[in-house]
Amino acid sequence: MTDDSISLAGDGAFDASGARVGDYFALLKPRVMSLVVFTGFAGLMLAPGDLHPVLAAVAILCIAVGAGAAGAINMWYDRDIDAVMRRTRGRPIPMGRVRAEEALAFGILLSAASVLLMGLAVDWLAAGLLAGANLFYVFVYTIWLKRRTPQNIVIGGAAGAFPPMIGWAAMSGEVTLAPVMLFLLIFMWTPPHFWALALYRREDYARAGVPMLPVVAGERATKLQMLVYAAILVPLALAPYFLGISGALYAALALVLGLGFLGLAIAVWFDRTERSARRMFGFSILYLFLLFLFMVLDRAPGLLPWLSWTAQ
Repeated sequence: MTDDSISLAGDGAFDASGARVGDYFALLKPRVMSLVVFTGFAGLMLAPGDLHPVLAAVAILCIAVGAGAAGAINMWYDRDIDAVMRRTRGRPIPMGRVRAEEALAFGILLSAASVLLMGLAVDWLAAGLLAGANLFYVFVYTIWLKRRTPQNIVIGGAAGAFPPMIGWAAMSGEVTLAPVMLFLLIFMWTPPHFWALALYRREDYARAGVPMLPVVAGERATKLQMLVYAAILVPLALAPYFLGISGALYAALALVLGLGFLGLAIAVWFDRTERSARRMFGFSILYLFLLFLFMVLDRAPGLLPWLSWTAQ
């Protein structure tokens, strides 16, 4: 009997009744995918150009399916460590609801289909970026970096920063400085976001042998790095305003959110408990969502009449 034919959790018996649709949906990491899809949508909305609404919907679907496919392959590769971490041991493969080889095939099929559909229906540059993001997430982050270096999330986090560039390329057919800055914004946001989680999940990562920064370098070094990244994000988040992507309303909100994020990083530095780290992790998701939401609203004030005064 192969390792893939038994569950890595519980009594080790695979559920012979077969996986349900919900189990395969869970392989796509829907909570992670939702933020990826939204930032890809924002990139598409902010880009110059004119794309038929049906093709725009196809582009967003491809981003969603591609991101989910990469998540499924990640779950296939990480099934051993997922089984020993409290945060992940309820996933379909460790629980024995989906066979590992089925998850791998599912992920590869969806990844290839999303790239091909993006290229054939929308734009081949966008398709190439989508393929690059998936390959980077699977081979660079999941297979190469995650188990080898505390810089795993610093470098590997680039995979999650691709969606705005993909959306931008789908709409405009090109990649300019503006979408690169959107990429950098997510790239710099990713380390403090995940390190906040790792601070209060440190024992989980240590048990699984994943060298997250709090496990390898300790809490103080991690908190210092979080402070540095949070400080850099304050001016970086204003770049869309100076590049003309968004207007004054976005700039004001970005400044307030950035200072709030920095304030939480300072609170984490002084807090000897997990409370501030938990608050910073939760706020970090809202922070990125609101930044991209107001980029879109500030660029298209007609969506909300009371934003019509915003500078263009």
